[in-house]
Amino acid sequence: MFCISKELAINEEINVKEVRLLSETGEQLGIMSSKQALEIASDKNLDLALISPNAEPPVCRIMDYGKYKYEQARKEKEAKKKQKTVNVKEVRLRPGIGDNDLKTKANQAAKFLQKGDKVKVELRFRGRELGHKDIGKEVMMNFIGMLKEFGEPTKAPKFEGNNMVAIIDPKK
Repeated sequence: MFCISKELAINEEINVKEVRLLSETGEQLGIMSSKQALEIASDKNLDLALISPNAEPPVCRIMDYGKYKYEQARKEKEAKKKQKTVNVKEVRLRPGIGDNDLKTKANQAAKFLQKGDKVKVELRFRGRELGHKDIGKEVMMNFIGMLKEFGEPTKAPKFEGNNMVAIIDPKK
């Protein structure tokens, strides 16, 4: 019997001959047949749960299975609350972008960084613009310079096809 899922085998689902039994407080009650262990658990109006199926003999515990599942669900919910998801926002630029447009995009990126999001800056080259990569690099460095107080680039600007891409992380 191999139990991969989080679900424990309980009561009649346990199909092994002998088990090592633990009481609800955790003290060992010894090795006995699974039928005998099930009788002890049912006398106490509790469930018999197989907690370690790979041990020799397998280990079972007397517990209130409904309460156990409730506690596990609560722990998972608490863990989810504490976890923070990182969003990546994208800002697109062009090599011939005007100064005011660049400032507007920088202000938008600064708002994203202040919220704690990462910003992916993508500078797109089209047609003849590819012959002037130096202008694009200058625009990208100017943009990153505008955002210095809000975040720092984790990835230096590099080319991916016809785009120059940089990622900026928020300052902590």
